[in-house]
Formats: sequence, C-alpha cells, structure tokens
Amino acid sequence: MARASSRTHTRTRSVGLAAFTAAALTISGLLTGGTASAAEIPASAGPAVGASAVPAHAVTGYWQNFDNGATTQKLSDVPADYDIIAVAFADATGTPGQVDFTLDPATGYGSEDEFKADIEAKHAAGKSVIVSVGGEKGNVSVADDASAGAFADSVVALMDEYGFDGVDIDLENGLNSTYMTKALDSVHSRKGDVVVTMAPQTIDMQSTSNEYFKTALAIKDYLTVVNMQYYNSGSMNGCDGKVYSQGSVDFLTALACIQLEGGLDPSQVGIGTPASSRAAGSGYVEPGVVTAALDCLAKGSGCGSFKPSRTYPGLRGAMTWSTNWDAANGNSWSGTVGPHVDGL
Repeated sequence: MARASSRTHTRTRSVGLAAFTAAALTISGLLTGGTASAAEIPASAGPAVGASAVPAHAVTGYWQNFDNGATTQKLSDVPADYDIIAVAFADATGTPGQVDFTLDPATGYGSEDEFKADIEAKHAAGKSVIVSVGGEKGNVSVADDASAGAFADSVVALMDEYGFDGVDIDLENGLNSTYMTKALDSVHSRKGDVVVTMAPQTIDMQSTSNEYFKTALAIKDYLTVVNMQYYNSGSMNGCDGKVYSQGSVDFLTALACIQLEGGLDPSQVGIGTPASSRAAGSGYVEPGVVTAALDCLAKGSGCGSFKPSRTYPGLRGAMTWSTNWDAANGNSWSGTVGPHVDGL
C-alpha cells in the first residue's frame, strides 16, 4: 500500500514491553516448544468484535493515519459499506519485530481517547477495526524467535490498548513464513477470535512456494482473508498459465484463481483495487470491473476472456486502498462495490 512520504509528527509513546513480561515468557515458551502455566498467561480481553462476526461476504478498506493528499477523515467518517477497517499503519521500532502505533494529528483527532471512542462506535455498528503493519515504506523484520515474540507482544499490546480486533500483514519488503507464522500463531492463541488479514502484492501469490502464500496456508485455520493488491503490478500469470495485464477483469479473476485453486478457502480470498486513479501508480479499474470480477468468480457471469472452470460462491469480497481516496472520489468505490458484495 502507498503511504505518506514522510511524517511530520514525533512519537509521543511507545509500547512498553517491560509491562508485558509475563506475555514475553509465554511467547518464549510457545516459540521454543515449551509450555507455560496459566499463571504466566496475561489476562487480556478478547477482540471486541472478532473474526466470527465478520460477514460471509465482506468489504475491507484501509484508513490512512496520515495526510498524503487524499481526504482526511476520522473513523466515524468511514461509510458503513466497510465491514473491516484496517488502520494504516503500525510502524517498526528500534527493536526487531516490534511495532508501535502513533495517532497522527493530521487525521483531525484531538486525542487518542476520541480515536478509541470511534473504534468502539464501529464495534457497536458490528464493524471490525484492525491495525495494519507495513505498507509501501514499512520495513518490519520478523526473522527469528526473538523478533517473532516481539511482534506478537507488541500487536497484542496494541489490541489491548486501542481495542483493535486483529492485525493486517502488509509487508512489501520481504516476509519470512516460518517466523511470521509463529508470531501470528501466538497472537491468535492469546487473543482468540482474532481478525487476521493479509495484503500481498501480486508477485507474492504467484506460487504456493512464495513466502506470503506459505504463510497464508500455514495460518489457514484462522486466516480471515487475503486481499491481494491487484495494482502497482506488471503483467502476471493466471491460473491457466496465460499472462494477463493489470487493469482488466481477466487480471482480477485469473490471478484470484491461483489462490482459490492453491489451497485457500474461497472465504479467504478478496480482490484488492485502488479507490481512485490517484490512489495507486497503476492498475486502477472502475468499480464496475470489480463487481464483474466478483460475479465471474462467484457466479460464472460477467467474465472476460478468462472463465474459471468452477465458481466460488463463498468468495469473501473486496478491498480498497483507501477509504480516504474513496472519499476523495465521492465514495464511488464503496457505494458500488459495497452493496454488490453484500448481494453475493
């Protein structure tokens, strides 16, 4: 995902891992194959909404915690068409694997309490709010047991502090499936019904041997959805072995087919596209192309030259970058794609 080229604010807080000594002991035991007693496991509340509350067909939108020229908005401004709101982004700290979140004043919030109140309001409306890790310039390294533990500890801490329902993995600078799986397993074991989403680039999901795809399959038991980014991409192979160029319904359907036939459940596959032509460097398609692709995959209608050999009525839905760019474009994306996803 694209993010602001720079931040103008300074950090005012950081995750204090010392406060999570018991959690660190627990994750250490999990990662090294040991066991932990019930007394060592921190008593933390479960997600406010949870993965089980995500609709069978859902729309995901990224909310920008920065101003890059799109419409600045509060969470309360995000349309009800969005079922999962991914707050972008949590950033790396000086500790490998650890992430932290700082509310940007550019969003218009006067305090963190106001932000947390808006998360609670979204929960009351049945929406999930998760924290996204990474983005175009976000470099978070989870490459060993220590960094996997630090990642899990810090994500759990952010969930506890803000009421986030889970985490989105949007790492565009490399991912280690072994240790990211360990980290996410820990978050899931400690938080229960947690929403876990992923936003790989197209190249990351071309083969089940790719690290992103391997991670998705490894956490399949609790993975909510993979919303691949069908943009800022060159031409890619479809599941039929043919090469497709971005910006067409065939690009969306033939590439989604790789995930659908590669081991993911249809409920774990979503189509990610930009909300406007300004939201990405390339790959924008009109919302009607997105709905046509959804119909092609779920119903076998609206296809281009590629038509899947079977349909996937359980397809989860769609994602966009971002709710802010959607607002700048009159909420055309959510206003068109949202009701269509609901109608699947």
